[in-house]
Amino acid sequence: MKQDDFERAVALQYDQLGAPTILASGEGEIARLIKERAEQAGVPLVENPKLSYLLSKIPLGDEIPPELYRAVAEVLVFILRVEMALDERG
Repeated sequence: MKQDDFERAVALQYDQLGAPTILASGEGEIARLIKERAEQAGVPLVENPKLSYLLSKIPLGDEIPPELYRAVAEVLVFILRVEMALDERG
């Protein structure tokens, strides 16, 4: 099995005071629980297997490293655009 064949989830926390931090991370059943809880809480999900693999290597509670800022920023911008589009629909 390749690393992308595993179901993986990483939850980020971003309070705008620093870089996003790793809130939760896991594979298999843990990944499914992370996704389920995110959906229940109305947290947007973005599938990006390569980014989730890189983020999964960062210890819980740590900020993402500068080399991942751009990739994570692109995800955050995407989420903001989706939320704005949904708000406009009312």
